[in-house]
Amino acid sequence: MGKKFTTPYEVAYYDGDITRKMTIPSMLAVVIKTSEEQSDALERGADYVASFGLGWVITNYEIHITRLPIVGEKLTITTQAMSYNKYFCYRNFWIHDENGNECVLIKSTFVLMDKENRKMSSVLPEIIEPYESEKITKIYRGEKIEKIEAGEFLPYRVRYFDIDGNQHVNNAIYFNWLLDVLGYDFLTTYEPTFINVKFDKEVEYGQEIESHFEILDDDNGKQTRHEIRIAGQLYCEANMTWKKS
Repeated sequence: MGKKFTTPYEVAYYDGDITRKMTIPSMLAVVIKTSEEQSDALERGADYVASFGLGWVITNYEIHITRLPIVGEKLTITTQAMSYNKYFCYRNFWIHDENGNECVLIKSTFVLMDKENRKMSSVLPEIIEPYESEKITKIYRGEKIEKIEAGEFLPYRVRYFDIDGNQHVNNAIYFNWLLDVLGYDFLTTYEPTFINVKFDKEVEYGQEIESHFEILDDDNGKQTRHEIRIAGQLYCEANMTWKKS
């Protein structure tokens, strides 16, 4: 197992939605900042990775939510680079409350992308070694994402401020598109317990996306299925389970 890294965080008012619960985009921004701080501490920050012409890109999240943190709450954010193979790096994040209770577990998959040809690069030993994560040969395959059968969609345009330093849409922005389509009544009545999301292709500035969704009844609440499409092509897909707030 790799080195663990933990930082404190107090949920700010701008991290919360109308119900004062921490939003998924805010949560992801905070955990990714924690991984960046660990990388900087190990002298493997963005500048070091960029010196090889590479950048980190997230391809998958599995988010297990016991409860959403609330505005004003003091948290601890922990991250650990768990393992890696030739192309994929697996990193976990944990969010705990003041009493040490686990609020959220996030399992993520990262790849290194060549910034010039926008293709996946193999993992370089110089970059990964300081994290002391386990080298494996197998590829982790998460839960299958179920396709939309009879959904609807809303269109969105990619704005300048949606783009990050890798010259593509920041992963947290996808969640604005994925969740906004569910509407005020749904989002104030239900909260997510599990999110499985896969990022298939890069979305770039100026593109018009369609956020497709389908809401299904579940034994304990609701299930939603999501797809981000451009001109009929799939760019992102997700399944979520929900319980009543």
